[in-house]
Amino acid sequence: MTIPESGYPRAAAVSPRLHVIEHADSTNAHLRRDAEADPAAHPHLSVLVTRDQRAGRGRLDRSWTTPPGTALAISVLLRVEAVPVASRGWIPLLAGLAMSEAVDAQLRDARVGLKWPNDVLVDGMKISGILAEVLPGQAGDVIVGAGVNTTMARVDLPVSTATSFAAMGADVDEDRLLADFLTGLRDLVAELAVGGAGAELRDRVSRACLTLGAEVAVSLPDGDVITGEAQRLDEDGRLVVGTPTGEAVIAAGDVVHVRPLS
Repeated sequence: MTIPESGYPRAAAVSPRLHVIEHADSTNAHLRRDAEADPAAHPHLSVLVTRDQRAGRGRLDRSWTTPPGTALAISVLLRVEAVPVASRGWIPLLAGLAMSEAVDAQLRDARVGLKWPNDVLVDGMKISGILAEVLPGQAGDVIVGAGVNTTMARVDLPVSTATSFAAMGADVDEDRLLADFLTGLRDLVAELAVGGAGAELRDRVSRACLTLGAEVAVSLPDGDVITGEAQRLDEDGRLVVGTPTGEAVIAAGDVVHVRPLS
């Protein structure tokens, strides 16, 4: 596997620092090490990208590995001092929105959207996942990691609920995908910094969220499972589920769409 000869010129025009590497253990961990070693050289929207991630992590400490050359692994450093602390919980959702819009731009005939909190689904199957991690220190800066299945053959997909551009019969322009994701993420975080998680921004995420209106089963970190209809996102981006005993507000959990919204 080699990096595409053409590189990522569109993406490089968006990011002040685009570092493309042959392989990485975890791009989030790699970027974190680099940023801590040389903060001045890693401004807002610095990016690390590879097509061969060997020890990636997903949400809830799940492993995330793919055959070399079949997926993009992307990590983006967000300097968030201008974002109100109370609004920073929306960053993973905004990252998911940015990726869903980037994917949708190349899969116009498919239904693309978010599964709360930040998986990207294409016709109900996962094509991308997001992991946001807060860096230590008072600034509270964030690294957003994203994995996107690009040229992965259907036989190599890790689970039956996953998909890829190739499995959808689509040729992906990786440079455009990366540039669109970075542009969307940059603009959404800037909007969050200026106005916080206002009604317009919340509505935009809600419109993209395929979980809303679906019957869901949510596995909580303590092992409990909540079932009901996903009704809305609250002002903090938490999922509100209607149950027979009332509303449950979910800050973190693993969501399964038991019966998607038709």
